[in-house]
Amino acid sequence: MNFTYPIRINRYLALNNYATRKGADVLVEKGHVLINGKKAVLGDLVYENDEVEVRESAVKRDYVYYAYNKARGVSTNPEKGCKDILKVTKFNEKVFPVGRLDKDSHGLIIMTNDGRITDRLLSPKYIHEKEYVVKLKLDFSDIFLDMMGTGIRIDGFTTKKCKIWRATKAGKPSTDTFKIILTEGKKRQIRRMCEALHHDVLDLFRTRIMNIQIGKIADSDYRKIEGQELKDFLGLLGIEK
Repeated sequence: MNFTYPIRINRYLALNNYATRKGADVLVEKGHVLINGKKAVLGDLVYENDEVEVRESAVKRDYVYYAYNKARGVSTNPEKGCKDILKVTKFNEKVFPVGRLDKDSHGLIIMTNDGRITDRLLSPKYIHEKEYVVKLKLDFSDIFLDMMGTGIRIDGFTTKKCKIWRATKAGKPSTDTFKIILTEGKKRQIRRMCEALHHDVLDLFRTRIMNIQIGKIADSDYRKIEGQELKDFLGLLGIEK
């Protein structure tokens, strides 16, 4: 989730699904919230590089985590003409998507009720891998791969270096499809990188977030993340189960 910083602490907590805005005020008043190691007070502002901690005992609940395969045409941020991700598939628990995947793209989204993971997974302060398979309208060259991997200047910033390689078809390197691993998550980043090099994306499929693989999950279906996979996932985020 992207915030416009600075942001008031109660709104920050609410947007990260720790509590409602009023519930967040209660957490702050009771001293359960720390900003950079110091107890927060009502009205405090959170800046982009601040460390916010909510005492586990204050928000203890039964957390659930799902690997969900978002279909094309479904939006993580509902807009006119798009299907709402929470209405397409019914979950037994009240969950929310962590992060975004634009309506024209499809693939892996983490669904959970654990607000602790939002900042750890999405903030630019932390580095986590996300892997994609991307098919272009036209064939691309090795120079295209080199430029994408080195970093592309788009809208005033240069993307970080990334791993990128040709996908294989029938055991041979593809001429129009590549795989890419990003460690940052700018809005529509891959599409904009390709557009900067005069290529249009026909299909964009996210296959992995950190250690979570999409595997054979069908469109608009999901599986539970549990056991060692969940332990490893939370461990990489620095969170205890």
